[in-house]
Amino acid sequence: MPAKGFLKGEQKENLQKAIREGESALVRERALMLLLMNDGKTYAEISEFLGCGLRTVVYWCVHGDPDNLESLKDKREKGNHSKATDEYIELLMSTIEKVPSELGYEFGRWTAARLATYLLEQTGIGLSGEQIRRILLKKKYVYLWAKYSLEDKQDLSKRAAFKEKLVEYLEVSKIEPKKLQVWFWDESGFSLRVIRRKNWSRKGQRKKVTGQRSSGKVNIMGAVRFHDRKRICYFVEKGNSDIFYQQLQQLYEQVFQEWVDLGNKAEDFIDKGPNILIVLDNASYHKKKTMLVEVEQNMPNIQLHFLPPYSPDYNLIELVWHSAKEYIAHRLFQSVEQLKNLLDRLLNQGELIIKWTRRVKYKGNAVMAS
Repeated sequence: MPAKGFLKGEQKENLQKAIREGESALVRERALMLLLMNDGKTYAEISEFLGCGLRTVVYWCVHGDPDNLESLKDKREKGNHSKATDEYIELLMSTIEKVPSELGYEFGRWTAARLATYLLEQTGIGLSGEQIRRILLKKKYVYLWAKYSLEDKQDLSKRAAFKEKLVEYLEVSKIEPKKLQVWFWDESGFSLRVIRRKNWSRKGQRKKVTGQRSSGKVNIMGAVRFHDRKRICYFVEKGNSDIFYQQLQQLYEQVFQEWVDLGNKAEDFIDKGPNILIVLDNASYHKKKTMLVEVEQNMPNIQLHFLPPYSPDYNLIELVWHSAKEYIAHRLFQSVEQLKNLLDRLLNQGELIIKWTRRVKYKGNAVMAS
């Protein structure tokens, strides 16, 4: 500890000026510590006088330099160390103005996480998607959804009638799944070029995105069962009545096998097995007459119930597609095979965690999940 009166006249004046004019209360307190020490006060006396910790007093009396008042400032006042260099930010700003296809990617929009991944590859600087988001917000960029709605095309009376009937079926399926199973069926496409209307744009402006996404597309037909949320998804080349019928057969056979595995007799399935109610949309190949006749003859337990027009929000599987696309949206794929392998793990091997109670807006309406 320095001897009493160790400060020079100029040092005392600078410290006294810091106390009078300093903007930071902490700097003023630390300057006073040095002046009190110069008056011969001990660390303990200074601590008691100022009402602060003894270790705090010892630290600033040892590290405070009366010739350099900057030493009294907390290093945290300078802010966190920024990993993003000027060159990094410049590359970020130029990248966000480019269409991903210009850089060899098939997806249609940049997310903050994708930008972080791409810039890590280019610069070796690893930032999180949240850090990228904060940089872009400082640069006056916002992430916007375009508005879209189906309400003007919907028949409210048909929707109400269908919903009332569907709720009844769902209640029965929860109580008696051995008698009635409700499956929600749909088809979806997953592309390397994922197009989402939400994009980074300057405030007051909205970017346009093209609708081309035929390159590198994976088509899936699938269903989710209501009472236990079991999912069955099939990779298909395209959607038509023949392929649809084949996938229905696979679903039928799986339900049949479950029935037999429970100790029931195979020959009793048609009469005593569960009715399989499948809720699906009005795609033309879902309604092909010859195919419907074959379903009725060969899979008598199946009943097809078609959604009201423009009512995807009544189809529970939309939550599955939404969650899967949300999961892959931040990832970079170099091939269709990579995308397909991930989708298989997510949809068929149970890796996709879905919050069934969430309210997902699907073109204006929240998907019904209860």
